[in-house]
Amino acid sequence: MQELADELAAHNYQYYTLDQPTISDADYDKLYDELVSLEAQSGITLPDSPTQRVGGDLLKGFEPHRHRAKLWSLDKAQDAEDLLAWNQRVLKAVADYNAKHPEEEPLPQPAYAIELKFDGLTLNLTYENGRLVQAATRGNGTVGEGILPQVKTIKSVPLTIPFQEGTIEVQGEGLMNLSVLERYNATAAEQLKNARNAAAGALRNLNPKVTAERKLSAFFYNVGYAEGVSFQDHKQMQQFLRDNKFKVNPYIVYCDTIEEVQKELKAIEERRHTLDYLIDGAVVKLTDMRTREALGYTDKFPRWAVAYKFEAEETTTVLESVSWEVGRTGKITPVARVEAVELAGVTVQNCTLNNIGDIERKNLKFALGTLVSIRRSNDVIPEILGKADDEPGQEIEFPTVCPSCGTELELRGAHLFCNNKLGCRPQLIGRITHFASRDAMDIETFSIMTAEQLYEECGVRDPADLYELTYEDLIKLDRFGDKKARKLIDAFEASKTRDLAAFLFALGIPNTGKATTKTLADHFGSLEAIMNAQPDELTALQDIGGIVADSIVNFFNDPNMKESIRRMLASGVKAEADRETEIRTDSVFTGKTVVLTGTLSLMTRDEAAKKLEACGAKVTGSVSKKTDYVIAGDNAGSKLAKAKELGIAVIEDENELLRLLGEA
Repeated sequence: MQELADELAAHNYQYYTLDQPTISDADYDKLYDELVSLEAQSGITLPDSPTQRVGGDLLKGFEPHRHRAKLWSLDKAQDAEDLLAWNQRVLKAVADYNAKHPEEEPLPQPAYAIELKFDGLTLNLTYENGRLVQAATRGNGTVGEGILPQVKTIKSVPLTIPFQEGTIEVQGEGLMNLSVLERYNATAAEQLKNARNAAAGALRNLNPKVTAERKLSAFFYNVGYAEGVSFQDHKQMQQFLRDNKFKVNPYIVYCDTIEEVQKELKAIEERRHTLDYLIDGAVVKLTDMRTREALGYTDKFPRWAVAYKFEAEETTTVLESVSWEVGRTGKITPVARVEAVELAGVTVQNCTLNNIGDIERKNLKFALGTLVSIRRSNDVIPEILGKADDEPGQEIEFPTVCPSCGTELELRGAHLFCNNKLGCRPQLIGRITHFASRDAMDIETFSIMTAEQLYEECGVRDPADLYELTYEDLIKLDRFGDKKARKLIDAFEASKTRDLAAFLFALGIPNTGKATTKTLADHFGSLEAIMNAQPDELTALQDIGGIVADSIVNFFNDPNMKESIRRMLASGVKAEADRETEIRTDSVFTGKTVVLTGTLSLMTRDEAAKKLEACGAKVTGSVSKKTDYVIAGDNAGSKLAKAKELGIAVIEDENELLRLLGEA
């Protein structure tokens, strides 16, 4: 049975991954039928049997899966100007890094890899010791939905791989080829609108048999998490994927200059319609892995990559009305309602207009009731591009007072703002909802509906009010039983221990995100120090400029914010830096660069990294001549080998590590 499974897997690889069949369909079916017969006789199905690809029983629901490494979104370049602006940021970041690290080998001049940006559903596959053990959607980048039974039906996804030295996560895109969609629709009782929705719907269908019927494919392009293997550049990583039987798209181009990149992007756009699958752009990445590590990430995007978006699909429809919505920060955003129209396989009724400057620039001030051009790309809310004809329409009236609270609006640049931070319902509810969100205080079971109900029935106007609610306050509310009330009170209590970075993000300081609030927490180490920080102290930190520094200072100088924070601290909110101890200056690891590899048994690698950082070490992900120590657990692979090759000190005994950390 194992010999048959191996032989069928080899034929699958030749057919579905390489498009080079080595056996006829009839001969393949004979082998497959023989394996099915043996499984029926023995009552045994091997874990990597190709018979598992047909789809099993109907599932009850998707289980959440936490990715080992975050799946990042990509910043977007809509045109050549955006691309050049991204490249200028890259060049500046490389130059700044080299200037600040004169003792290190300089980062090389940027070189670029260009790949196609597939229009399907992101997949994250987990392999342990060579065996596929999980497959998940992207989700929010940290937690996705486990869809292993569905992904197993994709015959270009290997169930086992040659690399068996640890755990890896591989990212790719699940697709339905256009030719496959055409054949499917030729006999289907219910037609599928487009290949993207067909793939996404199949992979998120609770019946894997439906997934199998769609005959999906997948391309793979990234190793997001790896134990036992590392890469110097993008080419090495791509070769690793190919060597391990993953289907890698044949198109990839390497360029030395941004001018070469621009020329190649134009060539891709010209031939995009000749492909048998959907793409909506291309991805430009820096090739050098050390440069990627040095440049790092913003809150949402890697700084070393950008998605170049091709012109999206467009159509025309009638602009019916414009409403004005109030956001958490008081910004007033116009939302257009258009006559329902099909665009890129989706029915569109709402479109974005950004701000009043956008309306005027696009000559839409007198466009109500007229034809307008709209564009949609992926899952982004469609955008109105402008009027589609010269017919005059009714005027879009700009508000002068807040549509929610009636406060006179202030025009800042092209945006209107309501400054009634303490009395405007949408702002208060938005602030409370943001405070409780997962990346902030992570108050379980809390939602915008909860915020609205607490606002209306309990008088909650500030995040600090949440910590003063009692069980008696909640139990009398509609749809709140004993269990729900106790659970929410417990969630409030649990949130009091969130670290300083999460608390700062929860406060919603203007112009700051998760990366900035973590930088503040790591550098200053206490809430009091941050609240008293001066602009020059803040601008000395990486990625904090004058505007952000002023936002932070002004925020903490606001008496209302000070009082809100005082009340939260009085209620027991800790808001402490995520450090077990103050950073030591007398450790063997102080000022040293350390790499962790393999699996530790006495602690997790995250715990080890925190202990090392508390000793003043810099923990990095790759081994170089600048590495001082490599700490190797079980199944340590290429990083350990490279450390020994370079003569770097290696610690393989965890008890010795604890002794050096001062814990044994």
